Amino acid sequence: MSDPTEELLELLGQVRVLPVTTVDDADQAEATARALLAGGLSCIEIVFRSNGAAGAIERLASIDGLVVGAGTLLTVAQVLSAIDAGARFALSPALDENIIVACREHGLPFIPGVATPSEIQRARSLGMRVLKLFPAAELGGPAYINAVSPLFPDVRFVPTGGINAETAASYFALPAVLACGGSWLVKPELLRTGRFDEVERLAREAARLGE
Repeated sequence: MSDPTEELLELLGQVRVLPVTTVDDADQAEATARALLAGGLSCIEIVFRSNGAAGAIERLASIDGLVVGAGTLLTVAQVLSAIDAGARFALSPALDENIIVACREHGLPFIPGVATPSEIQRARSLGMRVLKLFPAAELGGPAYINAVSPLFPDVRFVPTGGINAETAASYFALPAVLACGGSWLVKPELLRTGRFDEVERLAREAARLGE
């Protein structure tokens, strides 16, 4: 039987870019996801910052070739809502043992958030080896990852926060970086104005960055 966590890590290692998206409704989410797919990115993170997040995940879960995850999970209730909606993976900006336990109990691959060496070590003690580094740019970006990664050689990072098309390549160059989370591909103004052609163009560029 295949391991969902290993499948997720393999996918992230291939696409290298995880679009981080806040959407208002399911129709907007579907148009966004299809533009990302057309541009060569087969995964998307829908963050739980709007009332429409669960509905958006439910809509996207049925799209062939797309792997949809839930982001910014801060409570166990949100974890359960994401699972019910069909999320295939989950992320959080923070390190919460209750969320880790809930995801494990339900077989949902989970990437917790860290910012300091102490948090990285705490995550390791809980058995986590792939961690979201947030807010990456504000922490020091690639220089910060270079400083901490030798201390934790068994950890891979998914830096998120403040990354854009101009800086992404410097993260991808680091062996400790599995993938980067990026909202520059799916800026709210693009989605509000229906500029899904631009989303597709940015996705295509990002897919090339990660090669």
